[in-house]
Amino acid sequence: MQYGFSKTVAMGFDQAIGRVTEELAKEGFGVLTSIDVKETMKKKLNVDFPRYTILGACNPPFALQALTAEEELGLLLPCNVIVYEKAGTTRVGFFNPMVMTTIVGNPQMKPIAEEVERKLRKVMAAL
Repeated sequence: MQYGFSKTVAMGFDQAIGRVTEELAKEGFGVLTSIDVKETMKKKLNVDFPRYTILGACNPPFALQALTAEEELGLLLPCNVIVYEKAGTTRVGFFNPMVMTTIVGNPQMKPIAEEVERKLRKVMAAL
């Protein structure tokens, strides 16, 4: 996956969401949004979809830095984290903020994205 990084975790789906949320908080991230894709697909399309949740994570100091450097960066925020079930396992994936630097092309974004990536990888390692 070129736009993110992920791992299979040794815990159930609900436990993974709780742990991800806790570990994000330790790194200064709050979860602004939680989208239950399974529920949405059932409700809107009457389609059965595996358990899949998208968490919109935000670290306010980094968001402020990024939006100050690039005001339209809000199109790429918040940092999404996914938790989903696949073949009897639970997977957790993180958007790689370094991708933003290639899209935006603003050199001020690189040190911000590097620090956010470091924190997100720390969260992943703690799972």
